[in-house]
Amino acid sequence: MNSGSIVPANPVDGTKGQVVYDTVVNSAGCSGASDTLECLRGLDYTKFLNAANSVPGILGYNSVAESYLPRPDGTVLTESPDQLVIQGKYASVPFIVGDQEDEGTVFSLFQTNLTTTDHIVDYLQSLFFFNASRQQITDLVATYQDIKADGSPFRTGSLYNWYPQYKRLAAILGDLSFTLTRRAFLNYAQKAKPDVPSWSYLSSYDHGLPFLGTFHGSDIAQVFYGILSNYGSKSLHSYYLSFVYEQDPNAKAGEYMDWPQWGNNQSLMNFFIDRGALLPDDFRQDSYNQIMADPAAFYF
Repeated sequence: MNSGSIVPANPVDGTKGQVVYDTVVNSAGCSGASDTLECLRGLDYTKFLNAANSVPGILGYNSVAESYLPRPDGTVLTESPDQLVIQGKYASVPFIVGDQEDEGTVFSLFQTNLTTTDHIVDYLQSLFFFNASRQQITDLVATYQDIKADGSPFRTGSLYNWYPQYKRLAAILGDLSFTLTRRAFLNYAQKAKPDVPSWSYLSSYDHGLPFLGTFHGSDIAQVFYGILSNYGSKSLHSYYLSFVYEQDPNAKAGEYMDWPQWGNNQSLMNFFIDRGALLPDDFRQDSYNQIMADPAAFYF
């Protein structure tokens, strides 16, 4: 699982789901129909496609407040994915799950009007977390106090702050959608099925790339296409192929360092352009603790 695991989500017939549905119905010209769903089903392909795509896209102001998440409907997806993991309702197979260090940067380029802390809180409250109180969101944002330490692209000091709240928003969106949610997933999985092996990583091979860092999707060029023939791509190729054939990234990884299971000491393999290193999976723990104090408040 590269850059993603569970996305804790509100039900398909909840407030967010209804907003999405109403947007599509309105765009399709079905708002006045006695049966709006039947009206949608009667559209020709192109008109329905345009209506379905009328909701905001991921590379825009609404960012990762996505419209079409896997939302529980009680039948196909019986509960939010985090609850299914807690209950052990997933395949008992070894897995690798990890993230790019700066997952949120590409999703935070378009919100240039966010210049204050209150703007960030308003943004998250109006588009993302309908179940969270304003105080809960405020307390979460407060854990990202200093862009030098808590801003993404990480480890770049005060550089690359595209607009006043850019690095802060990029860190928050990256953590909530990917990085800290991955940590929650691993903790849930470790408790539910401690005997199922798992490994986790953080990729940092594009550190220093202005404004973006090791951004979401950068693994496509680096790993899967191998455009840059460096440690970051070569080692991952070896680990992944070993995992595919042996269900263990270390079995045939040759000269590369041992990658410990996450459950052993909760450490990540940190991939750099020229080396690998082990990284304790405890960074931004104050933010993680704030989310985990009431996980349902931060459902998407």
